[in-house]
This record gives sequence, structure tokens and C-alpha cells, in this order.
Amino acid sequence: MNTESHTPYPYEPEFSLKSLFVSSYSNIKHIFNYKPLLIAAVILGALLGAAAAYFKRPSYTARLTFVIDDSKTGSAGGLAAIAGQFGFNLDGIGGGSGVLSGDNVQELLKSQSLIERTLKTPYDTAGTISLADKYAEVSKLSKSWLKYSKDGKPIRFPVNNANYSRLQDSLLHEMTERILIGDFSISKTDKKLSFFEATATMKDEKLALLFCNRIIKQATEFYISTKTTRIRNNVNRLQHRADSIGTILNHKTYALSSANQLLLDQNPAYTQANANVEVKERDKIVLSTIFTETVKNLEASKTMLAQETPTVTLVDVPELPLKKNKLKYPVTMFSGAFAGFVLMGLFLAVFRKPKQATN
Repeated sequence: MNTESHTPYPYEPEFSLKSLFVSSYSNIKHIFNYKPLLIAAVILGALLGAAAAYFKRPSYTARLTFVIDDSKTGSAGGLAAIAGQFGFNLDGIGGGSGVLSGDNVQELLKSQSLIERTLKTPYDTAGTISLADKYAEVSKLSKSWLKYSKDGKPIRFPVNNANYSRLQDSLLHEMTERILIGDFSISKTDKKLSFFEATATMKDEKLALLFCNRIIKQATEFYISTKTTRIRNNVNRLQHRADSIGTILNHKTYALSSANQLLLDQNPAYTQANANVEVKERDKIVLSTIFTETVKNLEASKTMLAQETPTVTLVDVPELPLKKNKLKYPVTMFSGAFAGFVLMGLFLAVFRKPKQATN
């Protein structure tokens, strides 16, 4: 007679808070049975924290606050301020929807082209070292890049050199990404205001100061140039036209004066001389009218250019000495001691030997 064999299901004990508390209490009691190990782990963690605070190189923070005054965005300023209190953004009203309006200024300062242009500026007065060279040095990137160097020397980035090699461009791009990730930030102090704060944190005090100041200068020049390019080109065109017409008008004036002088010496019976004077006088009148209108349009364009040009005002500029960011011994020692205690406790709990069952 065959009997069917049934495979028993594995037994799973029911979950209960009581068993969880009992198990946790047992683990904690077991951990504190090894007090010498815990004390040793705490002391070792505190010593490692103190060593980290001692050997960690400090960084320096440069902060710069600036405000942008753009007259074209002032028409809806009151409405935008009221709407901003309710969480709405109306920067697009009243001419504020341009490429460089509102929060777009923050993205402009984060552009890689501006950062790379800033890194190519000189670090020293002689212009032999660029900001890129100094940044690579203090960030220990020069040592890691020695494997790319053919002669075994650190890779250099000449000041204001547009003919960088493919390797130099790649390394400069790597520095730019690193700066954007943690070394430079731009924020708006208040959504309803036009105040911006730029912060540069680097391991060299002078480097942080120069980078923060120069990237704002680069962005300001680019911002103003972009906002006024069309009107500035029109002013230059009208100025060139006014200068040309003014030169021709001067020649016509001298020619008319010479014709009038010759008219006095001519025989009144000859009418051709009178006609020549009339033609020259007519040309002068026409040129004078054109010159007057051109100058009028030129002055109107200059006035419009002055109105369209935004003003970037530096409110707070970084000054030496900068804020020094250094790890504090009490914080690092406490953190190290706590981490040592937790890690040793986890080690003792995980590798705890299970109790043998008694018969």
C-alpha cells in the first residue's frame, strides 16, 4: 500500500513586538558586555576625527552680492511684486521676458563658457600663472594629470590663450564641471527682488577672491553687451553716417565759398557762374537737412541706448581675509567617537554567536 508523501512547508514564526524588543534588548546587553572593545573603538574614532581636523586643508569662501537695475522691467514691477507674494512669477510682463531677464541671470553665471573664460585670466601680476593653473594645483588635479603629460611636467593653461590643445580643453572642461558641482554657486536672496549672491569656495584664499570677482565682471560685460547689441550697432551706423555726411558738407561749404568768390570776379554777362553757385548752394542745403536729421536720429538712439543699458551694482564685495572653513576638533572628535561606537556595536551584534540549545 503506497502512501503519498507530503513535503512540509517551512515554519515561519509569527511577528510580534514583544519578541522584537526582547531580541533588541538581548543584543544591546550583549554589546555592553564588551565594554573594553567599545571604549577602544570610541577612543580610536575620536583620534581619527582629530587627525582629520588636523590634516584637512581649510577652504575659503568669497561672497559677492549684486543687483541688476533694468529700466525695461520696471513697468510691471509693482504687479510682479504683488503676484510674487502669492507664489506667481510675472517676469514676462512689461518687457521682462528677454533671454537675460529674471532668473536667467543665474543660468548665465553657471555657463561653462564664462567659467572657462574666467579660469584663463591671470592669477599673479606677471601673468605667468592662470587661475586654471592654481586651481589644478590646490585641488591636487595636477598630480593626477601627470599621466597625460608627455614630458612628465604639470599641464599648464596659458593666460588668455585661445589655441588650447584637445587635452587642455578636456581638462579645462573637467575643472569647470567640478567648480559647478561644489565650488561655485549663485542664488537669489529674495524672489521678489533683483539681488543675487555669488559664492566661491576654494582651497586658496586669493584664488577664491579673484574667481568670484572676475566671473561677475565677465558676466556683467556679456550681459550688458547682449542686452544692447542691436541698439549699439544702430548708434555706430548712424555715427558713421553722420561723420561721412559732415565731411561732405564741409567740402560743399568750402566749394560754395570759392564759387561765390569767383562770382565777384566774373563778368555779370556770364550767367553760367550764377548757375554754378545756385547748384552748390542747393547741394549744401540738401546735405544740411540730411545731416540735421541724421544727427537727430543719432541723439535719439544714444538716449535709447542709455535707457536700455542695464546697471549692475555691486552691493557687497569680498575682502581679505575671507571666511575660513576648517573642521573643528570637538565636532570631528565627537563624530568619530560616535561612528566608532556604532560600528563596533554593529560588528558585535552581527557576529554574535548563537546560544546552543540545552537538552
